[in-house]
Amino acid sequence: MKACHSIVPVFDDPNLVSAAGLVPVLELAGRAGLDGLLAEHLSVPSANAADKSRSVVAGMLAGADSIDDLDLLRAGGMARVVPGVRAPSTLGTFLRTFTHGHVQQVDKISGAVLAGLTGQVPGLLAGGRAQDGMVFIDVDDTIRAVHGYAKQGAGFGYSRVRGLNVQLATACTPTSAPVVVRARLRRGNIASHKGSARLLAQAITTTRAAGASGRVLARADSAYYLRAFLATAVRHDAWFSVTARMNPQVVGAIAAINQDAWTSIHYPNAVFDEQAGGWVSDAQVAEVPFTAFTSLPKAQQITCRLVVRRVKRQQPRASDGSVQGELFADWRHHAFVTNSTLSTVEADQRHRDHAIIEQVIAELKDGPLAHLPSGNYAANAAWVAFAALSFNLARAASIAAGMVTARWATLRRRIITVPARLAATGRRLVLHLPARWPWAPAWAALWATITATGPPTPATT
Repeated sequence: MKACHSIVPVFDDPNLVSAAGLVPVLELAGRAGLDGLLAEHLSVPSANAADKSRSVVAGMLAGADSIDDLDLLRAGGMARVVPGVRAPSTLGTFLRTFTHGHVQQVDKISGAVLAGLTGQVPGLLAGGRAQDGMVFIDVDDTIRAVHGYAKQGAGFGYSRVRGLNVQLATACTPTSAPVVVRARLRRGNIASHKGSARLLAQAITTTRAAGASGRVLARADSAYYLRAFLATAVRHDAWFSVTARMNPQVVGAIAAINQDAWTSIHYPNAVFDEQAGGWVSDAQVAEVPFTAFTSLPKAQQITCRLVVRRVKRQQPRASDGSVQGELFADWRHHAFVTNSTLSTVEADQRHRDHAIIEQVIAELKDGPLAHLPSGNYAANAAWVAFAALSFNLARAASIAAGMVTARWATLRRRIITVPARLAATGRRLVLHLPARWPWAPAWAALWATITATGPPTPATT
């Protein structure tokens, strides 16, 4: 290798582009109707609101996690391939003009763009668009820690961390990765289930508007075990699968299960016994008929199934390292209620898959939600809404590029933040991308998708 003193760095080339992958991704967004929807539905009292919104989304796609980071769009020749770029100070002022109503407008736009993306990239909800398909809607919330005393709405929540609460709903199918169908920012000391029924109703409506015509299964953890959440799923003709709280009613139902009713399941570290013809596992499932919320009037009670998974507790090792024998097996029980017609084993498998929403939360925190960049609450709420929109664009781009299982950070590294040099020939711009780029076929596949889909899809209301 050459010594560093033999290299002379000079920041002087106006034709270099640091994130050439923004070109096909933003073109995909345009074909999904983003530009028209922003112009029609966003009424923020700020000039060129559509261009500014597009700049925020483009910056997030390129890796910006703060308002200052949005300045990366003005370096080199980026402004020539991403039109309408604004300075970070302008974009910060723009975000501070948002109100709660404007944030809801962005939510509506995001839902319409998702519907447009499913038309451009059918694999976005693969398997859920058929009448006999299935779509899973997962609801959860997370705390985004903040620091300082200037953050409006910050407080200490269930995690005992000072921050703001982000509640979101994702949609996925058995063969497709999740997309965000609804996201909202809330104050830090709010209860997890607050407003969850309305969020679920909006998520189901958005998912079906995106083309999901199959069966919808709403999943959540025990924080959302409340009648309003379950009743919302029933009212929208959806199944629910929600972890039950271990109250006396649930504990009594579990204790009444006959020992012969338990079935061993394929669980981590399970072994298939050829002679026995089944799985030898320390995990078993069973179910009983159940009526939830019996303390309420009979008309408000919900009849469903209580599915219970029990896992044998690990016995502590003796001082010599051996495992002491046990007279009576000690089990940990995990119960959830569901109104689905799935078998007991499949219902348990589908419910465990609810953990996929944690992957979405991790990707968002590894991207634009690494920070909530403003002291203004509405500005941060708008930032969350744009982050959800950007996440869906990234997911659609990864599928179009043939990287179905790629995380957002992987897409950024391989497709979006690809350096390029701009050259003009006639009335066209030529992007000279790196030779022998390892993921050039994926980039080319994405480019082929946006050039083969025809004119942009008309904006939908």
